[in-house]
Amino acid sequence: MTILYKLGDSLYVNVTNKCPCACKFCIRIDHDNVNGEDNLWLPHDPSVEEIIEDFKNFCLEDYKELVFCGYGEPLIRIHEVIEVCKYVRSMSDIKIRVNTNGLSDLIHKKPTAHLLKGYVDGLSISLNAPTKEAYLEIVRPRFGIESFDAVLKFAEEAKEFIEDITFSVVDIIPKEQIEACRRIATERNIKFRIRTFIE
Repeated sequence: MTILYKLGDSLYVNVTNKCPCACKFCIRIDHDNVNGEDNLWLPHDPSVEEIIEDFKNFCLEDYKELVFCGYGEPLIRIHEVIEVCKYVRSMSDIKIRVNTNGLSDLIHKKPTAHLLKGYVDGLSISLNAPTKEAYLEIVRPRFGIESFDAVLKFAEEAKEFIEDITFSVVDIIPKEQIEACRRIATERNIKFRIRTFIE
């Protein structure tokens, strides 16, 4: 079971395969890994204890950051993510980032960004569309049309608690949509990044 895996100079944490979205471009459709090595399909969601145990196989000083991002939405398990962050913080000042779809509030049916305060240094929030309708079409969230506004709200609230917030889009969406997403980020004083689609 692959819980921790290396990608570039970052160490990634794969905490779940569950996700409330079915993005048209999701790498999970055709691949079982992102680095050519580790199968990221989990037989079960690892416990906090299993995740912490796996850290014994890695030296955090060898990496520039720790990233919660695997083959699912990490904030489905927001409380487990926080517990792992507490453990990491007890022994390292490594930068901690969470890659998320931004739907945590809908998942947990309450505001959640504040829970990450003091544990997470950065959030990369997948936007991938500039309107409710386009988001529904390409991301296909199980929460329906309200999902897009929930992502924007989560990002705005997260700015109060987390220093480094980025909206990201994948580079296969139309250029005009990418630029519209960039404007959404700029209007909200949120950083913007275009991600390369992984074949």
